[in-house]
Amino acid sequence: MILPPEFYARDTVTVTQDLLGCLLVHQGKGGTAAGWIVEDEAYLKGDPAAHSYRGETKRNRVLFGPPGRVYTYLIYGLHTCVNVAMGPVGTGEAILIRALEPAFGVDLMQKRRGMDDPLELASGPGKLTEALGITMDLNGTSLCTGPLQIWSPDSLPDRRPEGWPGEIVQTTRIGITKAADRPLRFYLKESRYISRR
Repeated sequence: MILPPEFYARDTVTVTQDLLGCLLVHQGKGGTAAGWIVEDEAYLKGDPAAHSYRGETKRNRVLFGPPGRVYTYLIYGLHTCVNVAMGPVGTGEAILIRALEPAFGVDLMQKRRGMDDPLELASGPGKLTEALGITMDLNGTSLCTGPLQIWSPDSLPDRRPEGWPGEIVQTTRIGITKAADRPLRFYLKESRYISRR
């Protein structure tokens, strides 16, 4: 079941935790692939590490729109990162999806990544977008009606991600220099698919 718009119309930190165990599904070129979200990070209003910190620009405009939209950007000019735009209109909050446990379309994910190891297919922001075929052209699309969607954890009734439901670890974010001490990264404690402990 696709998560409804009202799922995203809540507190960003709460939604960040609630996304763990949900399925990120991309119906893209070559087929459909999906993975359970096992690690993510919140970026809040007034957060020096957030792309919205200095206000709205053409580049970050999606962050200031309605919640539940895809926000993409490039790191090192090479790797796409995928986020969920959050907060009321004008707020500029986001959730960075950091790691997935492959769920289906695994053959396609392996082909895109040029590797077989399921633990490494989507264990980082750039890895997971490459595995799912997520590109910059998804920026601004709806997670409820677009080709990239988030489904509830019970969407595959006979399968569940490793360590879900289970203990969630809350810790500091990775790969940033500003506000690096804020405990806004969350992951499933028992998952082997996260980017790092």
